[in-house]
Amino acid sequence: MQAQARFEGTDSYVATDDLKLAVNAALTLARPLLIKGEPGTGKTMLAEEVAAALNMPLLQWHVKSTTKAQQGLYEYDAVSRLRDSQLGDERVRDIHNYIVKGVLWQAFTSPEPVVLLIDEIDKADIEFPNDLLRELDRMEFYVYETREMVVAKHRPLVIITSNNEKELPDAFLRRCFFHYIKFPDRETMADIVQVHFPRLKQDLLAAALQSFYEVREVPGIKKKPSTSEFLDWLKLLMAEDIPAEALRSKDAKTVVPPLHGALLKNEQDVHLFERLVYMSRTNR
Repeated sequence: MQAQARFEGTDSYVATDDLKLAVNAALTLARPLLIKGEPGTGKTMLAEEVAAALNMPLLQWHVKSTTKAQQGLYEYDAVSRLRDSQLGDERVRDIHNYIVKGVLWQAFTSPEPVVLLIDEIDKADIEFPNDLLRELDRMEFYVYETREMVVAKHRPLVIITSNNEKELPDAFLRRCFFHYIKFPDRETMADIVQVHFPRLKQDLLAAALQSFYEVREVPGIKKKPSTSEFLDWLKLLMAEDIPAEALRSKDAKTVVPPLHGALLKNEQDVHLFERLVYMSRTNR
């Protein structure tokens, strides 16, 4: 990896100074970058933007609850080999034909450095991170079926995201550079909106920001709307030509936002917000 490679953000992704420092620290230390934060704060997108900014290929491993660490290395397709042997296929003579390379194998053997995204690592079993410790540390692994050692040609920039659904093991955390993406404040959020909707009217933006953060601050709300949901809501407001005045009541009391289905994603939160609106009106 080139020593002078540094991430300075991109035109399409608003990265705070702290986030840029974290990416560059991971580059300097040659350690995985562990990114945590609320869902919808751009964790996955960060890997895409870093790869684009540094002109590096991006390999993605999206983790599920059933994902095993071995799948990131390789899988031996014994069923296909058995079937081919029954059919008399000559391919069965070479076991390499039944080794399916995982994303880590692809990253290790890439002719150029890559950005490797391990997305939502906390979805997997608690042993999943520990099972990757040696491979991420030494940048090599052994293939027992073919008796070969796969060694990384270049150390990839590994970006790991987590939504904090599970605690990650201490041994794994020690090997990472950690950064928590704070939820954007209003000024940063306005910058993010500017990237996506440069022609948005400022009065609508101001009213939408006010309404959005009021929704997020409602006591007892089960799922706070995220950045991505705010952007979806703005897109709908623009498409439906909703005026800024519609986002606030005449007496400045809280109102249920128009098209609130883009922000509130369960019936409990909708009912909670409606009750608060009713209470604010009856207490005038």
